[in-house]
Amino acid sequence: MEVGNPRPAEALLREQERVEADSIAVGTPQEADRRREAAELAREQGALAFADDVRAALAAYMRAADYEPDDTWTRFFIGDLKLRVGDVAGATESYHAALAIAEALAARDSANTEWQRDLLVSHNKVGDVLVAQGDGPAALAAYRKSLAIAEALAARDPANTEWQRDLSVSHERIGVVLEAEGDGPAALAAYRKGLAIREALVARDPANTQWQRDLSVSHNKLGDVLLAQGDGPAALAGYRKDLAIAEALAARDPANTEWQRDLSVSHNKIGDVLVAQGDGPAALAAYG
Repeated sequence: MEVGNPRPAEALLREQERVEADSIAVGTPQEADRRREAAELAREQGALAFADDVRAALAAYMRAADYEPDDTWTRFFIGDLKLRVGDVAGATESYHAALAIAEALAARDSANTEWQRDLLVSHNKVGDVLVAQGDGPAALAAYRKSLAIAEALAARDPANTEWQRDLSVSHERIGVVLEAEGDGPAALAAYRKGLAIREALVARDPANTQWQRDLSVSHNKLGDVLLAQGDGPAALAGYRKDLAIAEALAARDPANTEWQRDLSVSHNKIGDVLVAQGDGPAALAAYG
């Protein structure tokens, strides 16, 4: 197989999926197992195609949903891919389908933390598409439902870093909507709650680049709100903390284009504040 070429693997998985699909006999004891296996094979194809062939990935996940209609994460992936092809209505439908599945499962067993987290993600996905549609109040309501679940999970097991990160993301999403709605003080409070969680995660594992970047984003967003409120010095301090993290990440992997872009954004934001403060030479150095 040619290195880096997913096509042979996709073809093999597609043939295996066809075999499983052909063996599905409705009403037999083996039906559920056959459907589950065919769905997993389709999802594997979708994952292989996700990065470079959105429509092929979408077709694969759609087949997976046909085999296994009640798989929440398949619905999430379908929604994500529909957004990438510009089908906002289709994405909304898929996210709401995922939400309905997650709500039913969570109601069945409220102690099942995996199902609770699926419900959390469902509310976030619905909120994201509402933001894209410009409905801030409805998005905020969805994000607050997600936050309530995230708080409950994080309180149940404070050592679970995934749940702690989920909680920080919920605070950040709420902050973004509040900022867009013009409520700077409430946005600032939300961002600071997320920042505190991310600082604790980074302190626990400084080598975790995802958590480092999350922390960088928190400093950046705090800086934006502080700048909008007229507190240039505090905004500049936040942007410089963001810059320090961005520099460290970019130095760790100069080939990572996302981190390089983060670094350029940090310098630009610092330059903007320095311009507003009348420090042209320092601003020019930042822009340069």
